[in-house]
Amino acid sequence: MTTAYLKQGQADADPKGEALSLGVAAMLAELEAGGEATARRMARDLDQWEGDIVVSPEAIAAACARVPQQLKDDIAYAHENIARFAQAQRDSIRETEVELRPGLVAGQRLIPVQAAGCYVPGGRYSHIASAMMTVTTAKVAGVAHVAAVSPPRAEAPAGVPDAILYTLHHCGADRILALGGIQGVAALAFGLFGLPRADILVGPGNQYVAEAKRLLYGRVGIDMVAGPTDCMVIADATADPLVVAWDLIGQAEHGANSPVWLVTDSAALAAEVARLAPLCAAELPQPNRAAAEGAWAALGEIILCDSPEAMAAEADRIAPEHLHVQAADLEWWKARLRAYGSLFLGAESTVAFGDKAAGTNHVLPTSGAARYTGGLSVHKFLKTVTWQRVEAEALPRLAAVTASISRFEGMEGHARTADIRLEKFVR
Repeated sequence: MTTAYLKQGQADADPKGEALSLGVAAMLAELEAGGEATARRMARDLDQWEGDIVVSPEAIAAACARVPQQLKDDIAYAHENIARFAQAQRDSIRETEVELRPGLVAGQRLIPVQAAGCYVPGGRYSHIASAMMTVTTAKVAGVAHVAAVSPPRAEAPAGVPDAILYTLHHCGADRILALGGIQGVAALAFGLFGLPRADILVGPGNQYVAEAKRLLYGRVGIDMVAGPTDCMVIADATADPLVVAWDLIGQAEHGANSPVWLVTDSAALAAEVARLAPLCAAELPQPNRAAAEGAWAALGEIILCDSPEAMAAEADRIAPEHLHVQAADLEWWKARLRAYGSLFLGAESTVAFGDKAAGTNHVLPTSGAARYTGGLSVHKFLKTVTWQRVEAEALPRLAAVTASISRFEGMEGHARTADIRLEKFVR
């Protein structure tokens, strides 16, 4: 079978995503039917990779040996922060048991999923941080098997860049595949190349990866459907306009489709940031410069408000992925703001800290999804399941109420499962 792969230009000319969705669905169906052979062919055709798909322990060891010690030390610092924060999240929830009435006991258990699949982007940038954020969090949650896929690069001896391989190994990945895009997602979901079928797929990726995860949702769990990254800075007259400008441009370098917003009640600050932001973008090397300039020109927005409350309301309306407050009375802002993926308080903080090393997770809701969900955490890998135990003391009233409600609903079979327990177990 010959696959007509979806091209970037086609997707760009497809504002409703119809061609994208159909193309990704067709490729997923072909991968499910053709298995590993099809995945290898797509790796060759799309990524020009004909090497090993499964990265061997020997290749991982060789890659680790090539990583500079300073980078290893930096990865260890970031990994420790991420792991400690994930453990704190895990410790904040617990299994519980409560006697609701005499003889009626209910409880909850926290059960990790068995297998997680982590997608680590590897296109224009080597996403070391994404490797840490996904694998570390799954491991702390207690997931039994954590697999990772990342797009191969011809210049990397094992396909996956050495630094990403080292990071995945350091964080505890059980299996690593040099496989990207839709074929990488399919390998995780369908259990190709010796992997167990993933119970959940996590990690950022391009529009093809995001659509593949969306289409597979239901058969597997996913962290979220992510769009282009976005960032908002809330700043008042106390903020440094150059710092604010760099914080906006620093996030705009993700790509020309990444929205950035400044929300302020200072006209002077707004004007100065508007002047400085293009100058900051011009200092970046290519292709970062083109990405940042494109994002600022097309999607950069400065919103002038008349009060802190109006600024907060605007932030809640937009529900940004990253929300950075550089304003007086940080405690008020922390208590007031309601819709964001991750919150960065004070000028000393910056989104890049959270993206790379501070400890909070950088896999976050985009495109306004922060109105109803948070980012990746240990909770995504844990199933909160309930149980109950009923003793004779609780039976008479519980069974009578259940039968009554069931009959009112017209569900006679349900009622009789309650009735029979009155007959059999109540003396």
